[in-house]
Amino acid sequence: MSQFEFPPPNLRRFNPPTLDPRKLARLLLALPLVFIAFTTWFTVEPEEAGIVLRFGKFVRQVPSGLHLKLPSPIERVVKVPIERQLKEEFGFRTEQTDTRTTYSDEDLSAESLMLTGDLNVAVVEWTAQFRVRDPYKFLFKVRNVRKTFRDMNETVMREVIGDRSVNEVLTVGRQEIADEVEQKLQALCDQYENGIKVEQIVLQDVNPPDPVKPSFNEVNQAQQEREKMINQARADYNQIIPRAKGQAMQAVEQAEGFATDRVNRARGDADLFVQVHAAYQRAPEVTRRRMYLETMSAVYPNVKKKIILDENLKGLIPLLPLPGQAAEVKP
Repeated sequence: MSQFEFPPPNLRRFNPPTLDPRKLARLLLALPLVFIAFTTWFTVEPEEAGIVLRFGKFVRQVPSGLHLKLPSPIERVVKVPIERQLKEEFGFRTEQTDTRTTYSDEDLSAESLMLTGDLNVAVVEWTAQFRVRDPYKFLFKVRNVRKTFRDMNETVMREVIGDRSVNEVLTVGRQEIADEVEQKLQALCDQYENGIKVEQIVLQDVNPPDPVKPSFNEVNQAQQEREKMINQARADYNQIIPRAKGQAMQAVEQAEGFATDRVNRARGDADLFVQVHAAYQRAPEVTRRRMYLETMSAVYPNVKKKIILDENLKGLIPLLPLPGQAAEVKP
């Protein structure tokens, strides 16, 4: 026998350890007590509510904190998140949201493909954000409440999309659609008494189906070009027409002012003539002299060279040129 070989054990001399029946009884008695001790208290997180069931029947609702209950399986606790915002995604699935959001490649066109009111097709992807308002109704009023809530979302969304044209769905009507879906979905949740409070409906992406997307983009581009030309024409109209109207009103007002001025002047001249005529009739000589003097006082200042002769002068001697003036000699 080598130094690494050992003789086989003698099984006849092997005696298994004996267990004291008292210790075994104590152990068997301690196990249920430990199990009962661990199942009689429970903790509810701050954002949760605890629903205590006794043999499957609702007994009470407890808030967050440390609580006691009867040991299992007499009573058990179902914890429902009431302060946490939950969401359901339609038409897409988010797989990871840590550093970079990734989405599932699963074909979910059955959820997102919808018929519009003008018999066109649109791909609508949206998110329903909600909270549990009543944990009791959430657990017991509706069977499989999350699936029922998803079915309600699809029903309401298809109803709202079916009442609008494809242009409204894809462009200007998105926020209005989301608001209407939120109101109708909340009314349906209240009718079903599922204990859900709809917080917000968010339309993530609304597009035409992939086979018709290039044609739809061309149509949108043409519509945008049309709107651009219409807006440009309206801008030119708003710039030119008010200016032309202002110029026309200014010309009319100038003409009216000129007409008023001419009429007033004519009336004033007529009144002056009447007054002068009346004065002339009362004193013809005085009036004639006054008119003569007024006329001369208006004419003389405009005459540069004046020669005054006596009306009784018989002969006229040529005048010598005055200093600084050139004499004009006529034959």
